[in-house]
Amino acid sequence: MLDAKVAEAWRVLRIQSELVDGIERLIAFRGAVTVFGSARFSEQSQEYQQGVKLGKLLAAEGIPVITGGGPGLMEACNRGAFDQPGASIGLNIELPFEQVANPYQDVNLHFRYFFVRKFLFVKQALGFVGLPGGFGTLDELFEALTLVQTRKVQHFPIVLVGKRYWSGLYDWLVDTVLERNCIDERDLHLFQVVDTVEEAADLILQHMRGPG
Repeated sequence: MLDAKVAEAWRVLRIQSELVDGIERLIAFRGAVTVFGSARFSEQSQEYQQGVKLGKLLAAEGIPVITGGGPGLMEACNRGAFDQPGASIGLNIELPFEQVANPYQDVNLHFRYFFVRKFLFVKQALGFVGLPGGFGTLDELFEALTLVQTRKVQHFPIVLVGKRYWSGLYDWLVDTVLERNCIDERDLHLFQVVDTVEEAADLILQHMRGPG
């Protein structure tokens, strides 16, 4: 059995290996859009169909689409992007439940460490889209908001799809977080909430095309 120091050294090497492999595999896919959403929506759900449409709208414009690579809305977006000019990319994570890689991926990476995966979600992205989701989706959303707020990354669009789904979160940010001066009013403009994936895709495309 390895002693603690040796085990930690091997852990550092595994982390380094995941970083190097991920960076090398994704370096060609600049200007990507990262899409988050729950693994728990079925193929028959309206949310799944919207995810397929979003992936297709973006990838048809040559934009690489990055998801967490699992089932549900991640699969939906990869499925829509698959066989389009833009690549369909999945960054999978080892979990005790839910996370089985979906088959609609041109590039498929596997990770043990959440923080390495989260770094690569951001590194190539020029836009984030949040579909309905749980703790993982919220984690990625607030990670992106924090990075933009603190100017650790260049400003990029962060779009949440589904006003009914996200309205409670938005109201809490306004009525409680802003009211208690834990954020500034300008922080509420770091993201937009829309009703449809078509609106989300349009906002992303406008940003990428620039002024005019």
